[in-house]
Amino acid sequence: MTVPTRFTRSMLALTAFVSTLAPLAAHAQFDTALSQPEAGNSPAWSQQYDVSYYTVLSAESGSRGAVTCTDSTIMGNVGSSGARPAVVKTRCSISGQIVAPVTPTVLAQFNNQFDKIGNRTCQKQLAGTLAGVVLKPGVYCFPASAALTGTVTLDGTSLDVWVIKVNGNLTGKSFSMVMAGKGRPCNVYLESSGATTMTTSNAKGNVFAGQAITMTGGSFIGRAFAKKAVTMTDIATTGCVRLQ
Repeated sequence: MTVPTRFTRSMLALTAFVSTLAPLAAHAQFDTALSQPEAGNSPAWSQQYDVSYYTVLSAESGSRGAVTCTDSTIMGNVGSSGARPAVVKTRCSISGQIVAPVTPTVLAQFNNQFDKIGNRTCQKQLAGTLAGVVLKPGVYCFPASAALTGTVTLDGTSLDVWVIKVNGNLTGKSFSMVMAGKGRPCNVYLESSGATTMTTSNAKGNVFAGQAITMTGGSFIGRAFAKKAVTMTDIATTGCVRLQ
């Protein structure tokens, strides 16, 4: 019988360790920009150069970003490409930092991530309101604008990723997203080439809008990132850091 040498045992241990990283690597290749947790209320300045630092971000070009928060709570950090007066709070509680304007690095990371999601190959076309639908992990596409209502269930593990791309505007009215199994809201990506509007809804995920984001009533867990303005009214928003 051959007795394993110390070198052989070391190589076997290394191989076993690397194999455990494979599922994580597959996820990281898709989402390097948002893989880092958000900072707390007293972050190091360097963290403000990372798009993952933010829960709400208005990234309009030409320093025209604007965030309006009314009768709402935002558990996380808020950023805008515009100056500080463009972030307007009216009976609005923001637990984290307000950074306006954000750095060019943050805007570049946002645009890179937006393009990365848009370039993902669609695995299945979607249609209808998604009411009563169960989605397994994967990349889903609406070929045109989508109007959602009812409840959609996302069923998977804590490492799984869901991507829903909309070629047009994304609207939700009395719409809810439910995570089943061990699925995580911050592993969900919703991207619209147009505006995203949620009304009395309970949405989840990293929302990337090619135009404005407007959320009114209900709740939201994740990140709201837009190429135009972001408006939050009478809504409770929880950033991804609160779930870790």
